[in-house]
Amino acid sequence: MTFQPEENESSDSLKYRPDDDYQATTVAQQLAKQVRVLVWVMTSPKNLANKALAIKQTWGKRCNIILYISSVSDPEFPTISLNVPEGREHLTGKTMAAFRYIHEHYLDEADWFMKADDDTYLIVENLRYFLSNKRTDDPIYFGHLFKLNVRQGYYSGGGGYVISKEALRRFGTKAVNSTLCREDGGDEDVEFGLCMQRLGVATSRSLDDMGRTVFHPHTPSMHFLGTYPEWHHKYTAGKAQKGYGVSKYAVSFHYVPPDEMRVLDFYLYHMRPYGHNSVISNCNKTS
Repeated sequence: MTFQPEENESSDSLKYRPDDDYQATTVAQQLAKQVRVLVWVMTSPKNLANKALAIKQTWGKRCNIILYISSVSDPEFPTISLNVPEGREHLTGKTMAAFRYIHEHYLDEADWFMKADDDTYLIVENLRYFLSNKRTDDPIYFGHLFKLNVRQGYYSGGGGYVISKEALRRFGTKAVNSTLCREDGGDEDVEFGLCMQRLGVATSRSLDDMGRTVFHPHTPSMHFLGTYPEWHHKYTAGKAQKGYGVSKYAVSFHYVPPDEMRVLDFYLYHMRPYGHNSVISNCNKTS
């Protein structure tokens, strides 16, 4: 890899350029072919030019397929309109309509199907790595597990949840014109959790091999420092991790503003300490 000086960087240097990404390893490149991920982003017309655009400029281009679901179709961005009104009270309706649309049009185009908000930051390579030893023909899904309201638990909507092909197949064939899944209203992540439970789709261990958290419903700094709101401890299944209890192969974070999303992307994919491939050694070691 040749060092290229950046003396003549222009005012649009914040724009994404492929050359800015560190060279993808053969493993990451291979996983992109073997673990095909479709992500759909829940957005709205008012968030398109800021939040959704930040995703499009950063992690969105690393997905195999990414869809932006809104209430208004915009062929230039592009967004897909599913004829569901905007508003928090209609998030369930938008979620059910989105997965129904994806089942109809994309079932065979990907192996895993993830829902994210327009303030979710996703590390796509880590998502593929996490899923690489999972079976997409099993009725399973993954995310940050909340323990209330649903017997088997349910996953945080903001931290994102990813469902298998079999889970999507069951949803698309059994949850149409039935009482299994609520069409709209209620809390989106709770209602989708109830839907999955009734379809026989199981919540599954969503930690890394060392038991560290992978999907996160808050910002990176909150998870690192452990400064959680009280409701986090009330809802989260298991012990709330912080610091190095967060996986080094973390998949998602929530409540990330557009500019912080760009900064985080810069740190992850551009900045590196010179001479180190991974873990920095202890320079103060004397023996």
